[in-house]
Amino acid sequence: MRIGVDYYPEHWDKALWQQDADLMAKTGVKLVRLAEFAWCRMEPREGEFTFDWLDEAVDIFASRGIGVVLCTPTSCPPLWLYEKYPSAVQTGKDGRRIATGIRGHRCMNDPDFLRLAGRMIDEMTRHYAGNPSIIAWQIDNELEANFCFCERCIGKYRAWLKEKYSTVEAMNKAYGNVVWSGEYSSWEQVQPPFGSYPQAWLNPAFMLDFNRYASQSTIAYSDWQAEILRRNCPGRPVTTNTWFCENMPDFYGMFKGLDFLSYDNYPTTSAPDDPEALYTHAFHLDLMRGVKRQPFWIMEQLSGGMGCWLPMARMPEPGMIKGYGLQAFAHGADTVVFFRWRTAAIGAEMHWHGLIDHSNVPGRRFREFAELCSLAQSLEDVQGAANKADAAILFSFENEYAFKLQPQTHGYYYMEQIQRLHVAFTRLGLNVDIIGQHEDLSGYRIVAAPEMYVTDAGVVQRLHDFAAQGGTVILTTRSGVKDENNNCIVAPLPTVYRDMAGAYVTEYNPIGGDTVEVRFADGTLCRGKQWCDVMQAETAEVIASYASEYFAGSPAILRNTYGQGTVYYIATVGKQELYDHLIRSVVESAGVPFAEGLPPQVELTTRTGKDTEYRFIFNNANRYQRFRLNGEEIALAPFEMKITSHGKNIS
Repeated sequence: MRIGVDYYPEHWDKALWQQDADLMAKTGVKLVRLAEFAWCRMEPREGEFTFDWLDEAVDIFASRGIGVVLCTPTSCPPLWLYEKYPSAVQTGKDGRRIATGIRGHRCMNDPDFLRLAGRMIDEMTRHYAGNPSIIAWQIDNELEANFCFCERCIGKYRAWLKEKYSTVEAMNKAYGNVVWSGEYSSWEQVQPPFGSYPQAWLNPAFMLDFNRYASQSTIAYSDWQAEILRRNCPGRPVTTNTWFCENMPDFYGMFKGLDFLSYDNYPTTSAPDDPEALYTHAFHLDLMRGVKRQPFWIMEQLSGGMGCWLPMARMPEPGMIKGYGLQAFAHGADTVVFFRWRTAAIGAEMHWHGLIDHSNVPGRRFREFAELCSLAQSLEDVQGAANKADAAILFSFENEYAFKLQPQTHGYYYMEQIQRLHVAFTRLGLNVDIIGQHEDLSGYRIVAAPEMYVTDAGVVQRLHDFAAQGGTVILTTRSGVKDENNNCIVAPLPTVYRDMAGAYVTEYNPIGGDTVEVRFADGTLCRGKQWCDVMQAETAEVIASYASEYFAGSPAILRNTYGQGTVYYIATVGKQELYDHLIRSVVESAGVPFAEGLPPQVELTTRTGKDTEYRFIFNNANRYQRFRLNGEEIALAPFEMKITSHGKNIS
């Protein structure tokens, strides 16, 4: 496990650089990330490049054995660029250029921006191509899907539509534009589907395609930068850092062309008491590992209380800095880079706390970070070890986009059932892969496919084949609702999955904030919420029924034999207890080994190397926990991680 930090030499007096580098080396820091926002210092005037200051910083770290990740600084072009080339500024939904002065306001399709950004990247990469201290490159910073509405981007969007549909008539048919007399007679009539109307009022087929285009536009921008980096610096791995932003690009498409995934990981510093709260970042980490199905990096890791766009949050509790760093490692992160070494003294992020506060005196959080650095050196053998999983959960950005475009009912969002299924599996000590819906399913014994809302024929066939060949599939509400164009399929739900489910929906009820009782066949009573499919069983066995509302007695959860396998259908959005009870039964029936005795908020994860299996037990709670796990007595302090290998304690 490698530990690094994000560092901004351009923000600090040079007298601090060597002091900081000395302390980093003494503490065990192995790498630093530099320069993602430093374009104005590398090209202060157009065509005038100066890397002397960055050379000095790189040399200071290199002389102490600290590797450097350099970033292309294209998220924040200098103000001279916007002043001279105003078309480089993004255009908002209102048709006006957005105000400059913060960050990320460049248009990814503007020819002037691309020319100048390409030259900046070319100059920077050629300058550092022969420097062995540069261990990797990061593209831009926290790329979002391209929601720019300038004439250039509108033209790109129209070209994307022409390539997909060939004719206006074909696009009209795919979108159902006859509704509200919305049929186009020429490509020039096509405008981005925004403006002052609420998003849910707009054509959902058109809106989904715009989200697809916006994602692919950003992916093309990332791939363009990657090509320059690989041409000028062959052999250096290339990544970009991502997070769960408002306009997420399709991570599966974006990282397909990059060498590894990097994620910005900011767990909460306020561990909730509510048992229904979905707060653990184990879910996010498993999703990120599943994007490329290989170990990944954390490029920004929680170092202190956050504060910038919102008021300051609580500081990390004792144990969080070390525990959350190890949690990331347990779930497949081989490198964890902390944001940031120093708390900024200037700019908007001066209250987004780093490891060293404005006092300039290393304190409690820094001492905990130093303990983690020391422990990380003993975990070097785990580098590259796999998180082998019997269970997988499918994730789809198209479903995420479609749910946001048309909210199903109050409080119902796409990720909730995914997260609750993930919690239920992990409470049994299982590794879980969260993978793209187009991934190969071989090697898994259980595949949860929640809310398969937008239908993809290839995915449908893959799930049928998996079940028929002996696998266990879990389906849920809002499956088979839409075709590939985001239009409703005219057939009883779950339409294309009806034969697998062995049942169909006679009606549904979006109950929103209300709840409904669900009683399992063994008498266990749980609660559902938000949505109720009223089911009619055909070949399926009823394993739980509604116990309240006018549809009391009708099936709420069903199990069906399909080929050599088994298919479950969950007809409501449950509270966590429903998923916990069901998934234990699913895992037992599938013959998958699991751990007995894990209390809530204790996470068990394993990574398997060539000869050794490492077991990570993490208390993700702000209280001491004592329990027996498979006969072993375990006591954990708040946010403590216990690591063992073949019975040998490592921490």
